[in-house]
Amino acid sequence: MTMLALVDFIGRFHPVWVHLPIGILLMACLFQLFAKRYPLLKPAIPVLLFWGAITALVSCITGYLLSLTGDYDEALVAQHQWMGIATAAISLILYVATRLSLAARYARFGAAIILVLIMITGHLGGSLTHGADYLTAGIGGGGAEQEIKPIPNIQEAVLYTDVVQPVLQRKCYSCHGSSKQKGKLRLDGEVQILKGGKDGKAIESGKPDESILVKRLLLPLNDDDHMPPKEKPQLSPNEVAILSWWISTGNSFTKKVKELPQPDKIKPVLAALQSGRSGNTAKNTELPEDEVGAADEGALTKLKEAGIMAVPVSNETNYLSVSFVAAGGRAQELVKLLEPLKKQIVWLKLDDSNINDEGLAVIAKFTHLTRLQLANTKITDEGLSQLRSLKQLQVLNLVGTAVTEKGLASLKELKSLRTLYLYKTGVGGAAWARLKQSFPKVILDSGGYVVPILPTDTMLVTADNKK
Repeated sequence: MTMLALVDFIGRFHPVWVHLPIGILLMACLFQLFAKRYPLLKPAIPVLLFWGAITALVSCITGYLLSLTGDYDEALVAQHQWMGIATAAISLILYVATRLSLAARYARFGAAIILVLIMITGHLGGSLTHGADYLTAGIGGGGAEQEIKPIPNIQEAVLYTDVVQPVLQRKCYSCHGSSKQKGKLRLDGEVQILKGGKDGKAIESGKPDESILVKRLLLPLNDDDHMPPKEKPQLSPNEVAILSWWISTGNSFTKKVKELPQPDKIKPVLAALQSGRSGNTAKNTELPEDEVGAADEGALTKLKEAGIMAVPVSNETNYLSVSFVAAGGRAQELVKLLEPLKKQIVWLKLDDSNINDEGLAVIAKFTHLTRLQLANTKITDEGLSQLRSLKQLQVLNLVGTAVTEKGLASLKELKSLRTLYLYKTGVGGAAWARLKQSFPKVILDSGGYVVPILPTDTMLVTADNKK
C-alpha cells in the first residue's frame, strides 16, 4: 500500500470515529450542567473530558487526512476543521482546569461553550457530507424525491436550465456539488460539467453512449462504479433519457427544446414533463410493452424451495426478477424450473453458476428477457448463438466467460441490445475495433478505461476503473 493510499484509508475512518468524541463530550457537558443537583456525577466529569479531548484530537487528524482527497469544498472544510480543533482544545483546557480545581467557577460556562462548538462543527460536517441545505431540504417538499415541476410549455423551455439542471440538482449535487466533489467531479455549473473529474471528461458531446456520466448510470446497481450509489435516490428512466438526449444534441446550455431535434423516443418524456408526471412513474424502459398475467404460484413455490429468488421488478407489474445467487452450484439442473414462468421473467441473474450451453437452450425460450447476467459461467460461443431469440434483450453480462468475437457476432440481430459487459473474456486485440463497428449503438464495457494521450501531454497516464 502506497503512502497516499494509506493516508486515504486512514482518513476514511473520520465519519465513523467522529461520533465517539461527540457522544463523550456531550455526556461530559450534561454531567457538568447537572453536577450541582447530582453531586455523584462530578467524579466522572474529568474522565469524560479527558477521553473526549483525546478522541476529538484523533478526529481532527483523520478529518485532515480525509480533506487531502480534495473531494470537498476547501473553504467549508477549513471552517469545519478549525471548529473541530477548537472543540478539542477547549475540552483539553477544561480537563486540565478541572484536575487542578481551577474550573469550579467557570465549569458550566465551559461546558456550554463546548456544546455550542459541537453543534457548529456538526452542522459544518453535515453540510460537507449532505450539502449546505441538508437541514432544510425536507421542509416544504424539498427532499431528494421531490416531484418534477410541470413545465406548461415544454417547447419554450431551455433544455439545460429548465430540465437537465433540476435532475442533476435532485440526484447528483449531494456528491458532485459545491460542498462535495466525489472523484473531483462537479456537476453544478457549465464550466465544472465540461471540465470533468479525475477520471476524465464526464460527457462526450454528441455521444451519450461514450460519456462516462451515462455509462455509470446504466451500470448494474450493485456495480461499484454505478452512479448514484445504490443507497442514494436513483434516476428514473425518464431522467436518464433526458440526460442522454441532452448530450446527444450537443449538450447546449442555452438552446430551447424547440430548437433541438426530437426523436420519437423522447417525445413521450417531454409530454410527461409538460403534464408534470414524474419520471419515477413512467413505464420502465427495461420492461416489455405488453403486460402479462400473474405468475403461477406453484412454480414460484418450487423456486423458493430450491433456493432460487424470484421477486417482482415493481409493484405495478407481474414481471419477475430471478436470481440463482443461493443456488448457483445447481443452476444447470434447476433452470428447467423456470419454464412455467418464461412469460414473466425479464431479469435473470446466473452469475457464478454452473450454467452451460445446454442451460442456455432453456433460457433462449424466455423471449421477454431484457437483462441477462452470465458472468463467470461455462458458456461458449456455441451456446451464445442460441440467445438470438431474445429479441428484447437490452443488457448482457458475459464477464469472465470464454466467449469470443465469433460468438458475439451471432447477437448482431438483437436490435434492443444496448450494453455488453465483456471484461476478462476471449475478446481482445483488434477484435474490439471490429466489435464496435458491428455493434455501433451498444456500449461495449471492457472493464477498464485508458485516458487519451494528447500531443501536449508530458507523461503517460492510465487509469483502471476497477479499484
